[in-house]
Amino acid sequence: MDRSTHSRSRRTAPLVALAAAAALTLAGCSSSSGGKKAEESAEGAAAGKANTPRMTVALVTHQSPGDTFWDIVRKGAEAAAAKDNIKLIYSADPSAGVQANLVQNAIDQKVDGIAVTLAKPDALKDVIAKAKAANIPVVGLNSGVSEWQELGLMEFFGQDETVAGEALGKRLDEAGAKKAVCVIQEQGNIGLTQRCDGVEKTFSGTVETLNVNGTDMPSVQSTITAKLAEDKAIDHVVTLGAPFALTAAQSVAESGSSAKVATFDLNKDLTGAISKGTIEFAVDQQPYLQGYLAIDSLWLYKNNGNYMGGGEQPVLTGPAFVDKSNVEAVAAFAAKGTR
Repeated sequence: MDRSTHSRSRRTAPLVALAAAAALTLAGCSSSSGGKKAEESAEGAAAGKANTPRMTVALVTHQSPGDTFWDIVRKGAEAAAAKDNIKLIYSADPSAGVQANLVQNAIDQKVDGIAVTLAKPDALKDVIAKAKAANIPVVGLNSGVSEWQELGLMEFFGQDETVAGEALGKRLDEAGAKKAVCVIQEQGNIGLTQRCDGVEKTFSGTVETLNVNGTDMPSVQSTITAKLAEDKAIDHVVTLGAPFALTAAQSVAESGSSAKVATFDLNKDLTGAISKGTIEFAVDQQPYLQGYLAIDSLWLYKNNGNYMGGGEQPVLTGPAFVDKSNVEAVAAFAAKGTR
């Protein structure tokens, strides 16, 4: 058995998401360097900050402009940074090459730790090796559950995208669906591909993949609308992010289709759409928890030598389904931008 196969086998029974940081009662809420608002809030909460030496941590993601999902990830990261007396440096770019350069920038700044997403892991392999050579601990979050160990990261926080896709495929069967289109907003993003592949694996109906330009929402809407107008047999549109689900719902109405919309990920607008029945359900991976645990894990490693998951298992933050049966319980948190 080669190393990658062995790594995958060890992840077949991964950990359920754990808020290990909750046990660290020595720290409450305070500030990070995540922006002016965070700095202002720190002035009123400095007493709750950890008394450990100040750390600097870089969070580098593949966020596309306007993608509100990452606002939730960042909020969680800022909360952990505030509690742990960490200066948080956030940077992002959907281009894998630019993201690699941002990681290099963090190395050049001699940060105490790096948290990074692995949407396109091959492009980040070399720069992650450079961080390790510089003795900078690196953890992964959100994307890269199948690659984090191969790239030598200490820990990973997120959901298994294949498992999440398989769970959604089963829900489509339960709903009596026959034909679905899975909308990918960023070609080459391994996590998004794994979601659609997972849906196709368990769904007994037909799944087609539709690639759209996620940075151009009017184009996303027109592409989905055209697809639905062309193929009336499509009874479900599966999107891979909350903003795209809301756009897909507009496409359904515009095309005169009777298709229902299901999605991955949440935001406050989407919970409202689920309540109204515009969106059937969402798969929640708890992005706030991903950001929080990734940053807090670096504090734990620096100050107590801890590894969440023991360096052997990822810490899973999803998948969990949100539908009409439980959306009201989630909506209050989504309204605050934390779910």
